[in-house]
Amino acid sequence: MKENTDNTLPINSEWDIIIIGGGATGLGTALDAVTRGLKTLLVEQSDFAKGTSSRSTKLVHGGVRYLAQGDIGLVKRALKERGLLQLNANHLVNKESFIIPCYNWFSVAKYLTGLTLYDWLAGKFTFGKSKFFSKKETLKLMPGIKSKGLKGSVRYYDGKFDDARLAINIAQTAIEQGAKLCNYTKVTSLIKNDKGDIIGIEVIDTLSGKQAKAKAKVVINATGVFVDDILQMNNPQSKKLVRPSQGVHIVLDKAFLKTDSALMIPKTSDGRVLFAVPWHEHLLVGTTDTPLDEHDLEPRALKEEVEFILNTAGAYFERAPLETDILSVFSGLRPLAAPTNGDKNSTKEISRDHKLIVSAKGLITITGGKWTTYRNMAEETIDLAITHAHLKATACKTHQLKIHGCSNFKENNHLDIYGSDREAIEKLATELPQFNQKLHPDFPDLEIQVLWAARYEMAKTVEDVLSRRLRILFIDALVAKEMAPKVAAILADELQQDQDWAHEQVSAFNKLADGYLYLPHIPNKK
Repeated sequence: MKENTDNTLPINSEWDIIIIGGGATGLGTALDAVTRGLKTLLVEQSDFAKGTSSRSTKLVHGGVRYLAQGDIGLVKRALKERGLLQLNANHLVNKESFIIPCYNWFSVAKYLTGLTLYDWLAGKFTFGKSKFFSKKETLKLMPGIKSKGLKGSVRYYDGKFDDARLAINIAQTAIEQGAKLCNYTKVTSLIKNDKGDIIGIEVIDTLSGKQAKAKAKVVINATGVFVDDILQMNNPQSKKLVRPSQGVHIVLDKAFLKTDSALMIPKTSDGRVLFAVPWHEHLLVGTTDTPLDEHDLEPRALKEEVEFILNTAGAYFERAPLETDILSVFSGLRPLAAPTNGDKNSTKEISRDHKLIVSAKGLITITGGKWTTYRNMAEETIDLAITHAHLKATACKTHQLKIHGCSNFKENNHLDIYGSDREAIEKLATELPQFNQKLHPDFPDLEIQVLWAARYEMAKTVEDVLSRRLRILFIDALVAKEMAPKVAAILADELQQDQDWAHEQVSAFNKLADGYLYLPHIPNKK
């Protein structure tokens, strides 16, 4: 495999398409563009999937909630994309059974009817049929669920995945197809011609401080909650397109629900849904939906959001989780289309579907949507770009394009998430046995994975490795802090940095990780 760490931007370069934003939408758009024969550049101000795209509920789904709202078109399209994702990235996208506990017979009838429609809408991409289970069968399927008053449950199937890992694999696929992808490359301004048309970008490498310019026939703004920042570079008076909505998740020990199935709580105190999903041998519980006025690369959970998750889960778990049980808490900001009605705090009425806008001559903005439909969003974006900029390109090819790592081979090994790369990682571990050691006694992750992340997955910092390549920060923040010195030492050697750099990396990471500890005043918790 070719090493792909050289992703610095040439000082002056010209492209057919420049994409700003390295999340799911931007990466998908880059892949769609380059596979149509377009010279493609993507720049990301931080690491790939640093923002919203690494902070999802880890579901590849049609959206049961949207079905209840009557948005049949969105659900049907998402179910098709769910099926395509499992085919094209089956090392990361897995079928998951979801259990909806029912405490009255009306709920049984309602959910079984609705989910039967959900199954039907999936058509040939179905993941399996929904089914009713008795109280006894439910408690056997999901030990740990509250039994008092339980009538039974409805089981349905959806998808589960590792969001940041998929983002990295999409980036690798785009690079293999010929695209140029640059992380840690921040846009500082848009370049205009005499007519005021957008013809390129000015950027700065945030790690080295080097500046560069790049020109293109069309620039695509795919920056999620940051789209308005880019739009205001073009027009400081532009009206806001996005209203951020914060989604918070907590991670618990898997002992709270000793099952391989996920729990779906269909109606919470504020009328939304909550999931408890087995993920990397832990239990991920969320999410919230809190409207915010500001956006940030590292949003922080509000106390009331965490309390809401704990209280809601406690009403369904036999053993209610406490604040001290939280291993990690993280927040993500959804880029929802800004509301036009008078209630600025409503997120229920804000569109979950995506929006495509020609913001100016040469500038297209894509916002909204969700992970599951990233490929479809990218296809529509490039279709518009081709028409807008009169580009010569072939038809979309991503429907059947395998994502880097796609493999059917699974052995319940922690390296399975690498798919077809697993064999190469194991070979590297054989060649470099000194790296064949665990990073932490309680986790299976090996030192060789850090080396792999630096050499082949464009990881440049301790955070890149522990947050988005190995996911440890999102699983157990204290363990991530304990791993940080080893990770920094390996990276420093591989990236030819000195000991001071390693110390700075550990210090910066520890400060970051403290924000994932819900009780940071007990750093000695084990």
